[in-house]
Amino acid sequence: MTSLHLRKSIHTVAIFEAVKGALVLAVGFGLLRLLHKDAHKIAYEFILKVHLHPTQKYPTVFIDLADNITDQKLWFFGCLALIYAAFRFVEGYGLWKERVWAEWLAVVSGTIYFPFEIYEIYLKVSFVRIFALVANLIVVGIVAYVLIQKRKNNPL
Repeated sequence: MTSLHLRKSIHTVAIFEAVKGALVLAVGFGLLRLLHKDAHKIAYEFILKVHLHPTQKYPTVFIDLADNITDQKLWFFGCLALIYAAFRFVEGYGLWKERVWAEWLAVVSGTIYFPFEIYEIYLKVSFVRIFALVANLIVVGIVAYVLIQKRKNNPL
């Protein structure tokens, strides 16, 4: 790969990480919008709106989860989403600026997910699980390749 291709690849990964952060942040704010509201009623109305029957397996699970939602849990998950999003934004910024620390951060944080993603596929093969693993492999592969190329060009 040429230097221009490497730069475009890293910038693509940076955008990917920032988008992941933005999506999680949006989910976090969505959770906080449920504060002081009847989550059971909202879940039930959603099930009806998407034309599912409330007594089927998955809609029932969804409604049961909504029954166990408390304001404290919403705050906890909202804060967790904020922390995760901040982490992804910092990583994306560092990758965009081609900082070595961000490249190492991307490789390490991406590699951490491999065992969990493989285990999830082992439990049940699905398109979403395979896509998540392949996307993560591509991201880690690109960033690791860039780190190797930088090392070759600038040995200690």
